[in-house]
Amino acid sequence: MEDYISENCTPGMNCSIDDTSQTTVSPENITFTTLTSLVKFSTKYAGYHGYISACVCLFGFLANIANIVVLTRKNMITSTNVILTWLAVADLFTMLDYFPFVMHFYILKDPDLDFPKTRGLGWMLYLLFHANFSVVCHSAAIWLTIALATFRFVCIWFPTRGSTYCTVIKAKQCIAIIFGVVLVLCVPNFITNDYKDFPENITDGNRTIRGVYYNVTYRNGGAFDTIDMLNKMIQATIFKILPCFLLTILTILLVVAMHRAYKKRMALKNQGRREESDRHGEHNRTTGMLLAVVVLFLLTELPQGILTIISLIEESFFYSVYWPLGDILDIMALCNNAINFVLYSTMSRQFRDTFVSTFCFFCPKTKPGWMKMKLVKTKATQNGTTVMTEHTHV
Repeated sequence: MEDYISENCTPGMNCSIDDTSQTTVSPENITFTTLTSLVKFSTKYAGYHGYISACVCLFGFLANIANIVVLTRKNMITSTNVILTWLAVADLFTMLDYFPFVMHFYILKDPDLDFPKTRGLGWMLYLLFHANFSVVCHSAAIWLTIALATFRFVCIWFPTRGSTYCTVIKAKQCIAIIFGVVLVLCVPNFITNDYKDFPENITDGNRTIRGVYYNVTYRNGGAFDTIDMLNKMIQATIFKILPCFLLTILTILLVVAMHRAYKKRMALKNQGRREESDRHGEHNRTTGMLLAVVVLFLLTELPQGILTIISLIEESFFYSVYWPLGDILDIMALCNNAINFVLYSTMSRQFRDTFVSTFCFFCPKTKPGWMKMKLVKTKATQNGTTVMTEHTHV
């Protein structure tokens, strides 16, 4: 739900969904009925969201740590893998940040308080940190994916000059620029988020205790209104709409480039140049894996991009549709952050071999009872004719 906290509510308004299937905006006390069935679904799913998200995060911790370790091995250092490494870093920190958030505000939340209210000042400060840090990590991951697709397209479309354009140094420079620019663009988000304490009366048996709870608020008035408007434009265009557009274009270009490379591979194979054909086939498999990464990211981000565009046009759409779907969008993003390890393992033999040699050191290099065999070619001359024969040898 960090998108709600960071960018989508009007400053000074605290939005919450309750079991009456209404969205209440305070302190102005403006109330409007939302899509009842969607809100009911959101309320019901919220009871499961914390546990599902926690499981995904735990798997994502291990998966992304494995990605980072494997992709930083000496034999794996390429410009593409450098970007994949930092994509794994961004995904890892997203999950490290999300896990405490979901534990407190979903699994261990106060049953009498609506999200995102809490009675702990420390947890409210953490929520503000989460609202900013998660946007930085997720936005950086989006643009790293765009950089990844761009690097791969250049390498395929310009095979001779690609090695010059897409070096490891240029990949590192690109990563540094992405993180630097994202941090700068998130400054308005840092400024607008705030919190406020609200007094409450807590009944304990026969006595009433004066207590306090905390809720998210937004700085408004004067320059803060301008900063908030700037923040909404940045979040909507640079972190949502533009990345979706670029990922769509790059996906199409990668498919075209793969088809072109496949036809070239078939031509080499028909000419009897098997070694070159096999090399092109390995490159195509790598491109297919990276295309899967890009497509999954696009499938995750495109619904948010579409919902964001509609929300900008029709403000009430956010409260009636976008907000109730917040948890679903979150779990989709979390699954995308955790799934890359599965893609690498199933689609890249080099990644599998490096993973096994790094983590499965206790596994025997050869199976017991088996000996390695190699193919030996020999020449023999019979009646003035040279005959090639092949046989196996230990």
